[in-house]
Amino acid sequence: MVTTEVILEGLAAREPAALARAISLVENGSPGFEQMLAGLHPRLGKARRIGVTGPPGAGKSTLIERLAALYRRGGLTVGVVAVDPSSPFTGGALLGDRIRMEQAALDPGVFIRSMASRGSLGGMATTTGEVADVMDAFGFDRILIETVGVGQSELEVASISDTTLVVLVPESGDGIQVMKAGLMEIADVYAVNKADRPGADRLRQELEVALGFKTGQTFRHVPAHHGVDLDRVAGTEAPSHGRTGEWAVHASAYPVPPRPSAPVPPADVWEPPVIATVAPKDEGVGELGAALERHFDFLVRSGALEARRARQREQRTRDVVERALRRWVFSPSGPRGALEAAFADVASGKRSPYEAASGVVERIRGGDGA
Repeated sequence: MVTTEVILEGLAAREPAALARAISLVENGSPGFEQMLAGLHPRLGKARRIGVTGPPGAGKSTLIERLAALYRRGGLTVGVVAVDPSSPFTGGALLGDRIRMEQAALDPGVFIRSMASRGSLGGMATTTGEVADVMDAFGFDRILIETVGVGQSELEVASISDTTLVVLVPESGDGIQVMKAGLMEIADVYAVNKADRPGADRLRQELEVALGFKTGQTFRHVPAHHGVDLDRVAGTEAPSHGRTGEWAVHASAYPVPPRPSAPVPPADVWEPPVIATVAPKDEGVGELGAALERHFDFLVRSGALEARRARQREQRTRDVVERALRRWVFSPSGPRGALEAAFADVASGKRSPYEAASGVVERIRGGDGA
């Protein structure tokens, strides 16, 4: 039997077999997995974690494969956590991301782990962050976390990532729909993938305008309409229709205020860039990779990285406490008697689920777990 100590030693020696065993231990919730994670904790924090989310069919897997190839050309190692939707009946999943990333999977410097979402509402398995911890402790330079792609509920990835990349395609809808989806709150970088399709330019412009509402630079990225030079309209340049004298008279009589320059965002505010990509053709991937690196550098310079990771550690602690309590409550050593009585009362209609649950909690608080 492979012990936790043996796995920890194997991870320290960067043995791929130990990495696979450690991830399986975490994913299955096997005995000793929390002890192992506690042992790995001092080694965390070196990897850059990038969450990749977006609607189904946006091409996230292909884009991740291209990003992995980009990092590999730069001499970096890459870990990929690909979450696939799982069956509500068996808990199993197709795990097709590994099929779509076949080329990257052949690279010894890339490790891909597919895992089932197991019913998590945001498309993220509860253990996804812990699997990323194992990869971090193993020594990967970049960790890419791909979510299921279930649409508007995919917000959990931001809680386990340094940078959140939202991938959209022209079919995703307009910028207003994106704002409704809540992605405006978590996205650090946008990729308009399949940018060679009709409507891609429009989606990109709508996103930039929507982002401008947040930063006060609504039309910073919007070109002049029909080629009109707004500086000339504002009076800073005379028109070239040959009547300069008449223009000068009118301009002096009715001075037009100069066009205000677009406000520059403060140094401590990140304006999410919108990058156009065509993943199968490797177009825009280099620019996207550079944007992801710029965001991480911004986090370091502004001090936001440590604050973000501190919030994530606090949330992880809450999640672990909730998981431990849930396991104990429904375990044989938990308040089985109180639970069975509550279930019977609810089934017979004597009490509502809320009254029954409140009664169970009160018995636990009073130390009566019978």
